[in-house]
Amino acid sequence: MSDLRITEAFLYMDYLCFRALCCKGPPPARPEYDLVCIGLTGSGKTSLLSKLCSESPENVVSTTGFSIKAVPFQNAILNVKELGGADNIRKYWSRYYQGSQGVIFVLDSASSEDDLETARNELHSALQHPQLCTLPFLILANHQDKPAARSVQELQSKSSTEARIGAETVVVCWSKEVENVGQQVSE
Repeated sequence: MSDLRITEAFLYMDYLCFRALCCKGPPPARPEYDLVCIGLTGSGKTSLLSKLCSESPENVVSTTGFSIKAVPFQNAILNVKELGGADNIRKYWSRYYQGSQGVIFVLDSASSEDDLETARNELHSALQHPQLCTLPFLILANHQDKPAARSVQELQSKSSTEARIGAETVVVCWSKEVENVGQQVSE
């Protein structure tokens, strides 16, 4: 745990003690939301979530199966279930959708045309899934720092999500500079 996180924890504990002694009790609990994070292998799901959790990027290992991370924001906590993106794992994604209140779809904006087509198909499948079709989607166009990265306009024109065009939020990002994502999610 970093020194900054430890300092924040002590300040928060001091605040809770002050509120308990001098006021009417502890502050209201932050609401928690359960999200599912999906995307192909190598799209940057694990790196983005690690960055949002203030974890060291050196410890990032590609997810096999799934992992759950609590991503704290000022007004809420997002419990993100990250699902591995390998071919042999994607067929099981739908088993983990139940109870989700939102979807984060991460795509590699610098991937090959074949991988982009596969990502597009997986996105369409998720958009049409009965357990996800009514939920908010956040689509993250990752790896924008790579020379082959496509713009959001290029990705949207190739995406052609007829049923829900405009319903999704597309955020351009790269895992080394993820502050833009945190700001978008907290809004």
